[in-house]
Parts: sequence; structure tokens; C-alpha cells
Amino acid sequence: MAGGIAHDFNNMLTPIIGYSEILSSRYPTGSSEFESLQEIIKAANRAKDLVRQILTISRQTEQELVPVKIGLIVKEALKLLRATIPKNIEIKRNIGKTGTVLADPTQIHQIVMNLCTNAFHAMGGNGGLLSVSLSLADTYRLDQKPGLPNLENGNYLQLDISDNGQGIDPANLKRIFEPYFSTKKKEEGTGLGLAVVHGIVKSYKGHIDVSSEPGKGTIFSVYLPCLETSDTPAEAIIPVKRLQGGHEHILLVDDEESIVKMQKQMLEGLGYRVTGTSSSSELLDLFVDSPDDFDLVVTDMAMPNMNGSDLAKKLLDIRPDVPIILCSGFSENMNEEKAKSIGLKSFHMKPVTAEELSLAIRNVFEQNGDK
Repeated sequence: MAGGIAHDFNNMLTPIIGYSEILSSRYPTGSSEFESLQEIIKAANRAKDLVRQILTISRQTEQELVPVKIGLIVKEALKLLRATIPKNIEIKRNIGKTGTVLADPTQIHQIVMNLCTNAFHAMGGNGGLLSVSLSLADTYRLDQKPGLPNLENGNYLQLDISDNGQGIDPANLKRIFEPYFSTKKKEEGTGLGLAVVHGIVKSYKGHIDVSSEPGKGTIFSVYLPCLETSDTPAEAIIPVKRLQGGHEHILLVDDEESIVKMQKQMLEGLGYRVTGTSSSSELLDLFVDSPDDFDLVVTDMAMPNMNGSDLAKKLLDIRPDVPIILCSGFSENMNEEKAKSIGLKSFHMKPVTAEELSLAIRNVFEQNGDK
């Protein structure tokens, strides 16, 4: 199920990111149009990371941890929440200068969104105050707090998320991090949110604490160990770069017509000649008729009638030297290693950015001796 969601969602994100990148290149950096498009790209990339998070949870694989300034992610999450939660809930934030933690940005975003969503659900339709603060704390200060375990010496980043809602009954307080335990109605939650948050925090060698009193509200405190240095560059969206193009003839197939149109427009904008189709059978016919007319093939993986790997094998049977790039929204049966084992030049997970695809194409031509 997770794979199916990932495949469909990544296919939807591909034209969103692609067309936003195409439009970004037409506006000067700093213009309101450029900045708006960068926000679209930023949100789409966040969605892309969330899809990856779904796959990671379903497969129980390791996340790639990088130095992260959490304050930026908290501010971004609160912007998103402000647009979705009722107007009668006030959001108060206190985010000062904080350290850097080794984490996955998507998981930090997930922590904030889950805890804040729980908070506004606790306040119900009556409104209230949602407070979010971020500060630095050392183990000496934390050791003075009752109920906290012995933490390793060092600095910790403390994230506090509180509400003045209905609070949590003492009988339920000890169970709130259990998977599938929930005091909400079935249609309001799965009981997995806090369990996921707890698992993420523990995987970072941190701790999450909760205090609550019925009728007076709840406060969740998350403690994450800081890196020794705090001068790591902040996470940011990389501006669209001047992409390297060429003059070669590219044969392109994807069963999503919107992706074919977007990639055709993008590649033609870089100087390539592009023949595109949404049918793998039609592409095979085009190639059979004129195998030497095409310099490279870009194909989707999951397509009706003939998938990308089967199509690639037929193309290579006809012309063994044709370079092929394979893209996939999700496939359990294909990865970069398997793609190269059947003679493909490279493999990419969707959504593939303009920079990624253009670089992959140039790398293939350079490997083949074309400049």
C-alpha cells in the first residue's frame, strides 16, 4: 500500500516541481514571481520527503541524518499549520538562537506537525492558545527536572509544545506513546502519531516528556542532543541553476501525459530534440522504425502493457549501444544496481528535478565519449 501511494504521489509531484522549475528560470532571482515559485518547489520537495518517510517506516530502513538547524523547520511547519487550523486558535512562538542536531529534516517536521495537531485537537472548537518554544538546555539543568532519565552529558535542544486544552486523564498519560492507543474518535486519528514521534526521538538518543492536567492543558517537551558546533549552514532551497543542455535527439516515454509534456518542454528548452509518447508500445515502434535516429531514451518504469525494464531489454536487443535512463515513482523490483545490471545507464526516483535529469543526460553522453 505504501508503495502504491508513493508511486502515484511522486507522479503527481513530478509535473508540479518540473513546471515550477521551468517558470523559475524565466524570472529574475529576487522577484516576487521567482520567490513564489521557490515556495512551491520547497513545499513539493517537502511532500517528496514525506513520501520517502512513508516508505522508510513501511520498510523499517535507516534515514539519512544530516546537521539540521531545527528552528527553520519549526517556523516552516507553523506557517503550514496557521493556514490549516481554526482562526480562533492563537499560535505563540518563541524561537531563539539554537544549536544544530543530527537528524532527518522530514522527521523533525513530522514531530512538530504531529505534536501541534494533537494540541489543536485537544482544544476542540472552542479555540485556545498553542505555544511553541525552542531553546538550549544542558544536562546540568535537565538533571534537575523530575522524571527525566539520565541523559548523556552535553547540550540539548529543547522543543516545548503546549496547549490550554482539555488535558489528558492521568490513567491515559502512561499509555499515550503506545502504538494504536488513542482517546480520539476513530475518524479523528489512528493512534500512531505519538508512537512515531516517540520512536524518532529515541532513535536520535533524545527524550520526550509530557505533563498534563485535566482541564488545564498539556505540554510536550522534546530533548535532542546538539552537535558540538552550531555554525552549520542553514537548510535552504537551492535556486534553480543554469542547466547544461545539448543538441542530441532524445526519445521519451511516460504513461502520465503531464510528465511527458513537462519533460519535453524542459529538455527542448535546453536545446535537445525530443520525441515524446505516453505509450511504451508506441515508443518501441518508433525505435524499431529508426533505431539510429535517437541518441538516448528516457523511460518510466511502471507502465501498462510493457514496463520500463522490459522495454529497455527490447531496445537493447535491437541496438545494444543505445543509452537508457530509467525513472520510477516506486518499484520494489528495480533499483540502481538492478538497472545497471541489465545495461541501463542510470536510475532515478521520481520526482526527478530538471537539474538531476539534465545532469544525468550529460553524464551519459560524456561516458559515451560525446562532448
